[in-house]
Amino acid sequence: MSNPPASSSSSRVTFASLTYRNLGTVKKLNSVLFPIKYSDKFYQDIIAPEVEDFCQLIYYNDVPVGNICCRLENNKDLYLMTMGVLAPYRSKQLGSQALKRVIKAAASHSKPKIRRIYLHVQVSNTDAKRFYERHGFKEAGIKEDYYKKIMPRGAWILERIIDSEDKQDQEKPEL
Repeated sequence: MSNPPASSSSSRVTFASLTYRNLGTVKKLNSVLFPIKYSDKFYQDIIAPEVEDFCQLIYYNDVPVGNICCRLENNKDLYLMTMGVLAPYRSKQLGSQALKRVIKAAASHSKPKIRRIYLHVQVSNTDAKRFYERHGFKEAGIKEDYYKKIMPRGAWILERIIDSEDKQDQEKPEL
């Protein structure tokens, strides 16, 4: 018996806010997805009520397969700290859907009003850079020696300015 295609209507993508109950799942996913170990403070910060809309677990057919985590900075910026999807579930638009949810939430956020979303991408990760550029992010610079424990150490700084159109544009389905 073969698996249904990724576009099958039987495939269901859902999202869940991060809580103490699912934090172990996030830690396990991060240990597989990312080359660094995150601190206990990182995990406490991502379950704070003020980032509930910006930190989400990604489920595919009720299986946790990825997450996206952001933090508010300077009362006007949203910093995308981590976003990852397990390898077997990539190319199913899960990362795109998660990012669109965060962009829409940022555009709708009023206290504080979020001006931009930004992130760092390791300079060797051209696929990730292209992914974010497809979603309206632009290169804002390069930070040398951003990464301390992985090579190469440099990171692109990518940003997307949030405007009122982002509230509606994120509802359009991706073909």
